[in-house]
Amino acid sequence: MNNNLLFDFIVDKPSKTVFVNREFAAELSLVWDAFTKQEILDQWWAPKPWASKTKFMNFEVGGRRFYAMVSPEGEQHWSCQRFTSITPKTNFKYLNAFSDKDENLSLPGSEWDLNFSEQNGITKVSITIYNESLERMEQQIEMGFQGGFTMTLDFLESLLPTLSKK
Repeated sequence: MNNNLLFDFIVDKPSKTVFVNREFAAELSLVWDAFTKQEILDQWWAPKPWASKTKFMNFEVGGRRFYAMVSPEGEQHWSCQRFTSITPKTNFKYLNAFSDKDENLSLPGSEWDLNFSEQNGITKVSITIYNESLERMEQQIEMGFQGGFTMTLDFLESLLPTLSKK
């Protein structure tokens, strides 16, 4: 892990927003693919020892990703991401909500805004997560979102060099 790379995780309760900024020592196109392709997402989008299992994904405006985070014992926590805006290699946005296995959403959800930029082979991902309710945001934080998402992004960092060789 390159300890010189930027990593910020800021919780702003008054605005019900979480800001995450993370740099990766990889080209923008590879990092973009890691966030937007099902076969790569399922390799890292869960804190270990949990795994990500996508039931279906259609990465286009109006499309969605329906997936579960699965524990080693087989416990499943389902979520749905509904893509609202995509500017290739630069930005995408989605509405995220927990759900049951039949995709019945548990609202309120959160709006994710992901921005990508590259400079000198370092790709920066800036994520803004706006929560529709302070209660939902606090529930996520209590459930260990910061630690879990940090572990997940760390795992992506370790995975990227193996992806660039493929």
